[in-house]
Formats: sequence, structure tokens, C-alpha cells
Amino acid sequence: MPSKIYTDDWVKSARRMIRSEMAADAKWYISNRKGSVQLEVRDGGKYQSRVLNYEWTEKGLYEAARRIIVIYKNFYSEIGQQSLAKSCDVTEAISSKGNIDYDQLIKDFRAYCPTASDATFDKCYVPVLNHAKRLLTSKKKPVDGSELMVKSLEQWKHGGRMWNIQRRAISKFLEWAVIRGKLSNVYAPVKILSNNAEKSIGYALEDDQILQLIASEKSKQWQYAYQLLAVYGLRPIELKHLVVKKGVHGKELWCMYRKSMGGTKGQKTEPRQLAPLLVEDGKGLINWNLLERVEKKEELPSFGDVVSGGIGKHLSRSKTWQKFKKEAIDLGEEIKPYSFRHRFAKVAHARSVQLNLTLKDIAFVMGHTTEVHQQNYGRFIPKGTFNKFAKQLVS
Repeated sequence: MPSKIYTDDWVKSARRMIRSEMAADAKWYISNRKGSVQLEVRDGGKYQSRVLNYEWTEKGLYEAARRIIVIYKNFYSEIGQQSLAKSCDVTEAISSKGNIDYDQLIKDFRAYCPTASDATFDKCYVPVLNHAKRLLTSKKKPVDGSELMVKSLEQWKHGGRMWNIQRRAISKFLEWAVIRGKLSNVYAPVKILSNNAEKSIGYALEDDQILQLIASEKSKQWQYAYQLLAVYGLRPIELKHLVVKKGVHGKELWCMYRKSMGGTKGQKTEPRQLAPLLVEDGKGLINWNLLERVEKKEELPSFGDVVSGGIGKHLSRSKTWQKFKKEAIDLGEEIKPYSFRHRFAKVAHARSVQLNLTLKDIAFVMGHTTEVHQQNYGRFIPKGTFNKFAKQLVS
């Protein structure tokens, strides 16, 4: 009988720390390589690995986790270009810059704010900038702009008047310093802050927005991709794994992609039959005959090595998408290719009373557990539930 492999709590903690800063489908792993931390990445069909200069100890792994978060962000930026070696080298080069004169940096920034009087600058800028300077020169300096801003503002009451004044000051300073290359781009300011560094809230596209996006898209292939994403609530990668099967009651559309599951190494989701939630245009539901088009092998656009990245890059060129992005930011939410999938979850809950759908039903067709669904989509309470409560207000 094989012996059971135990994982120390500090290893689990480090892995959770790394995972909390990554996309849900990111395939980034850490392991013990002859007493050192080895980082492994599987992305776009490529395998890359790098042994980091950190010992496989509780302290070493904690420091490595902080560094890996920065490497991850550089990996998907213009700096790293999805090369692990380049991302590690750039991150190391940036972190090794110990010659930044932060006092001079603040003086240079002062010259950038000529409209602020000396009294205003001393009161509204200097306190938070001095705190940020102490953090940036400490042994455990913040790994990115989000952490730097949160920690720089800890001494003020969250959401209070002075907190907001100092928040605007540190945000303006970081934007100025990053644009001019005086600080690494990982210190770019964040728009929304949280004391708990919470995950961003995914924006769910509305049906009329999906129709606007399709109408503004000249490419029939990209229109087809948007329709599939919205109607079936697909993960971007799943666009490349669709097949039509013969079922008991006729033809069925299936997704054959097997997503890695958190927990047991090597465990993956099962292929699943897909269920449509048609888009509505105000006159009724629109049937784009997607199952038949998949069966005929209608061509999809070229996404590149990383499907979500290819879709995101294409959408970023759309003025319509940029308009929706501003609306999402105003709501404190993040719009991305997964926003089509968020739409599916939201509409499924909205129509759950009409279609007699349970949470388990919705989670099943989306290809994840009810626990995962509640964590990510629990905010989409069925409209029918609100209607029941609203009855008490009707006289």
C-alpha cells in the first residue's frame, strides 16, 4: 500500500497566497527541487520551469511566493512577453535596484504639482508619500501597486475624508513615477482598494450590450465567437473544444475540454453537455442556430496561443467594448472575456423561477461545483426571489 504524502501547512499557505493573485485557470505550480523552490508554468501549450533562488523552507517559500506574484504579472505584460525566463530576469533586475533616491523622487514629483501650495503638499501629499517611501525601502517591500497603496493608507480610517485625500495623492504619485519609468510598472496604482485585497468583481454583460458588440463587429468569425460565449456561458478556452453528439432526444452540443480542478493533483472536470440561454432583444429570444453551425464546423477566428488573451486583445480594440469597460469601472467591477460567462450565470438565475432551475442545475451546465458557483456567482440572486419580497409592498 503506497504511503500517503503529507503537505506542510506552510506549503499550502504559500500556494493559497499565490493562487489568490492569479486567474482561476492559471497553471502555475511550485515544487521542491533539491531544496530550492522550482516554479513551473503551463501556458498556451508550452511548459516552462525555473529554479528560483529561494530555499524550500517556510521563510524561503513565503519570500518566493511574493516574488512569484510579481513574476506572474510581468509574464502577461509587454515586459515578460509570456517568457518565464525573461519575466524572472526582469523581476530580479527590478527588485535589485537599490539605488533609487526616494527623497529626490518626491522632490521631482513636487515640481510636477505646481498648483498645490507648500502647505497643501505638506498636508495632503507628504504623509502618505513618506509612508510609501518607508515601505519601498523595507526588507519586505510591497510586491505591487495594490499592496503598496493599501499599506500606505493603513494609518487613516478606511473611506474617511483624510483617507481619500491621501489615496488620491499616492495614486497620482505612482501614476507619475510609473509612466516616467522611475518605478516598475508593477507599482501602477489601482482604482479600487480593499483592506483585504479582495478579488475583483466580474462584470456581467447585459443582452443589449452583447447585441451592440455583435453589431459593431465587422468580422463574422468574431460575431460567431461572441454568440457562443454568451449563449453557452463558455470559458474562452472551451471555444476550441466543441463537438456535436447524437443523444437520446436528438443532437447535443458538448464541451470536451477538461479543466484542472483545485485540490488533488491531476484531477480534472469531465466533458459536459451544454445548455443554451438565448439572448433576448426586446421582441423575444434570438436563435442563432449555434448547434448546427458547430456541426458544420463554421470557422472561428484565430485566437493565438492563449485564447482568453487573444479575445481580450481583440476586444480592447473595440470602441463599444471600451464604453462598456467605463461602465464596469464606475460600478467597481472588471470587464473581461469571462464577462460573457458571467452573463450566462446572471441570466440563468434570473430565469430560474421560469425554467425551474436549481443552483445545482446551473452549476452543472457551467461545469463546476455548487461551492465554486456560490463563491463566484452567488451575487446573482434570482429576480423571482425579489418579486416575492416585493409583494408585501403592494397595497
